Amino acid sequence: MKKVLLLLTVVCGLSITSFAQSKKDGKFSLGLELGVPVGNASTAYTAVVGGSLKYDLPIAPSTYFNVSVGYSSFIIKDRYKNFFSSYGAVPLKAGLKYYADRRFFLEGQLGAAFGTANGAGTSFVYSPGVGYTFDGGLEAGVRYEAWSDNGTLGQLALRVAINL
Repeated sequence: MKKVLLLLTVVCGLSITSFAQSKKDGKFSLGLELGVPVGNASTAYTAVVGGSLKYDLPIAPSTYFNVSVGYSSFIIKDRYKNFFSSYGAVPLKAGLKYYADRRFFLEGQLGAAFGTANGAGTSFVYSPGVGYTFDGGLEAGVRYEAWSDNGTLGQLALRVAINL
């Protein structure tokens, strides 16, 4: 797992360097994320709340490479609060976004989620989704996201973002 994280860090570092040197019109977006836990996660958690910063870089017509970083908190159900606490993590992901037409897009990302609690560890993240870009720079997307590390935490998430 440490080798995967090192490789992900190097790829993200190289990507950020290429973003800084690129003359293409990339764009940042800042988003609010709300999720509903699915699968085993729905047993212990009521909701997922977070935010993210994403950068989209055009690499071909209608196709963007993107990287994102954020914070997500899985909110624990009341009946478990005496035994456990909410789970927070910082997901770092990279992926591709493809516009099927001028506004509708398909997106997939892979990455890692770094737990914020002492000894929380790191999870592998994958998230396929769809979205729509509105006039004025508002963007909305829905995705399935899973965090895998000795079990899977899954969510069906909505991201509403403003392009900066």
